[in-house]
Amino acid sequence: MKFNASSSDLVKALSAVSGAVPNKATLPILETILFESEDGKLRLTATDLEISIIEYMEADIDVDGAVAIPARRLIDTLRQLPDIPVSFDVDEKFNIKFRTDKGTYKLVGEDPDEFPEVPDLDSGQKLETTKELILDSIDKTLFAVSNDDLRPAMMGVYFDIGPEETKFVATDGHRLVRFVKSELTSDQEVNFIVPEKALSLVQKALHGEECELTVTEDHARFKSGNTIVITRLINEQYPNYESVIPRENDKKLVINKEQMLATVKRVSIFSSSTTRQIRLQLDKDKLTIRAEDIDMSSEARETISCEYDEDSMEIGFNAKYLADVLGNVDGEEVYFEFSTPNRAGIVKPLEEEEDEEMLMLVMPVMLNSYA
Repeated sequence: MKFNASSSDLVKALSAVSGAVPNKATLPILETILFESEDGKLRLTATDLEISIIEYMEADIDVDGAVAIPARRLIDTLRQLPDIPVSFDVDEKFNIKFRTDKGTYKLVGEDPDEFPEVPDLDSGQKLETTKELILDSIDKTLFAVSNDDLRPAMMGVYFDIGPEETKFVATDGHRLVRFVKSELTSDQEVNFIVPEKALSLVQKALHGEECELTVTEDHARFKSGNTIVITRLINEQYPNYESVIPRENDKKLVINKEQMLATVKRVSIFSSSTTRQIRLQLDKDKLTIRAEDIDMSSEARETISCEYDEDSMEIGFNAKYLADVLGNVDGEEVYFEFSTPNRAGIVKPLEEEEDEEMLMLVMPVMLNSYA
């Protein structure tokens, strides 16, 4: 195999696929990136057996062929080069020699036939969407995904695609987010759970404007521009999240998002490092946020104005979870719905785009007894 390419183009393509190269591979072949010539282009593939990323790039192919090249050493070398042409020459024993005007470098490659086969999803259900919609849905949900191995169904984002809308859902049991888009629909209902790691790689890898989403029973494929990300799905039953969303939260509060987020972050510095508990005291047109760390004899209290015209109420939250939710609300003002101190608070943006609906939920914490 012989080909020539720009070092910067190679670095860009290698960076796109390198996220699927495991840090500690059980099989040495997984520490390589498969280079193949295909229709006058280079096709680069990396996989950890759960996630595969494929990237196509322009190159001058002199001799067609394939080779699996050790990923880290190749990437580290090319990143140290300026933007210059690089010529690759691979012999029949997969010894690799690449040259630039700076010098010559040698690596021992692997037999491409040993590289794991990437799942073929061409028979799957195809949905046309946009990179913008996919990335927006990931941005709005990924923060709430669980990292608890004992609850594998919650370690990804739930895609529930129907004829009228798509719901993207994530929860870790402490907070929940449901993001609805009417832009993405399917005549045939389909739902699946995409692992958090795969979606993080999709965020970084997709570059084209359009995005084709293909789904089979076990895998999903995101195809955009020159990049394809294929992931194994989480084969679990997603929790009945609708059952935990309160239906009769009658206490409404509207407040400036940035002001409340900044206040929560400041006050939480004085909360217990163990519980991260803060308390919200709701009174007519004002919100008082307090925290105390008894062990450190420290406390903080701030009062900010808001729109609230219901009975006074005090409710406790984990400061990190509340800050995460506030940080993911679009717009200047945020809308809260409360019921009682032991029921979840609902958080929404005050204003939304016509084709979308965002609902977040934060579970309260039991208030301790300090006054």
